[in-house]
Amino acid sequence: MFDCVIVGAGPAGGTAAYHLAKKGRSVVVLEKATLPRYKPCGGGVSPVVQEWFDFDFTPAISTKANTIRYTWKMEDPVEVELKTKEPIWMVRRDIFDHFLIQQAQSQGAELRDNTEVTGIEFKSDHWQVNTPNGPVTGRYLIAADGAKGPMAKWLGFKDRKRRLAGALEVETPAPIGNSPQVFFEFGMVKNGYIWNFPKADGYSIGVGTFIGGEPQDFKGILTEYGQKMFGVDVNASKQYGHALCLWDGDQKLHTQNAILAGEAACVVDPFTAEGIRPSIFSGLKAAEAIDRAIAGDGNALEKYTQVISEQWGTDMKWAQRLAGVFYRIPKVGYRVGVKRPGATITMTKILCGELRYSEVARLAIEKLSGNLIPGMGR
Repeated sequence: MFDCVIVGAGPAGGTAAYHLAKKGRSVVVLEKATLPRYKPCGGGVSPVVQEWFDFDFTPAISTKANTIRYTWKMEDPVEVELKTKEPIWMVRRDIFDHFLIQQAQSQGAELRDNTEVTGIEFKSDHWQVNTPNGPVTGRYLIAADGAKGPMAKWLGFKDRKRRLAGALEVETPAPIGNSPQVFFEFGMVKNGYIWNFPKADGYSIGVGTFIGGEPQDFKGILTEYGQKMFGVDVNASKQYGHALCLWDGDQKLHTQNAILAGEAACVVDPFTAEGIRPSIFSGLKAAEAIDRAIAGDGNALEKYTQVISEQWGTDMKWAQRLAGVFYRIPKVGYRVGVKRPGATITMTKILCGELRYSEVARLAIEKLSGNLIPGMGR
């Protein structure tokens, strides 16, 4: 019997596996795909995550970017050079996720990929996780199987507070000599944005909507943007539609000997749609909680829910409020927010953990709202 069974080999599962194994706990990670596996994702990672590990992520980084370029309907460009110690990491999720799991394996964690979980049962004091290859048992269980995984439902979390957002993404080859710039386009898509994140030999171009609304022609939007802005035919490469599980309020993340982590815990930022850093953070905190529970702390899992609420959810309330205003009046948001020289620096500091939404969102919302009222916001 393992101390902990982790379902899902994404950033949350890999992080939890690494830190639990490093503490000497017996861990197995179950992953339905065969690693390395493709995962549609922009792949932007805040370098602050390096602080949570004692190994170097360099082998898993495709390229780094220290310049962001914004456009409004492919015009009115704004370019900002980041003044951070470390440029934003650009990663390919197949390489990044597998690298993280390999670090966990180096500490003693076991990986069973190509192993789909078919059901779970609690047996008096441990979990039995059923797979086509036979049952796997563990004293504790971490569900890190993503936005659409079944584990949360099987664990009894049927009425989760979550907001599913939609995205369409494509990986395309880049012209020779492409610069490692991050691109964001506003105005072409309602209630969201288009992104283009550079990789060493290509682009990850995607479009997403984050606060609902009527269906949109994502494929047509991506085709026009890719061709006009970068001279690439996105239809020549495979396109991937996927869900994002945005944070939509505090909720219980623990149950009998089990906790949710990553997108299964709905930790994606509802304003930026950033998911890798919060997933890693939740995996780190999940490992700490399981380790304490194994050591005899009867309240460890309950404390995990509290930690995610206090250290992540509190800020996401402000991110959600900011998203609710910005994406409904994007033209105003672009003019008074994005084009303001300090806006990108502020957001970068938030993504790097140097600032919190709660410190800046109220003023930003007031500025955005004030520009809709005559005589205000001047």
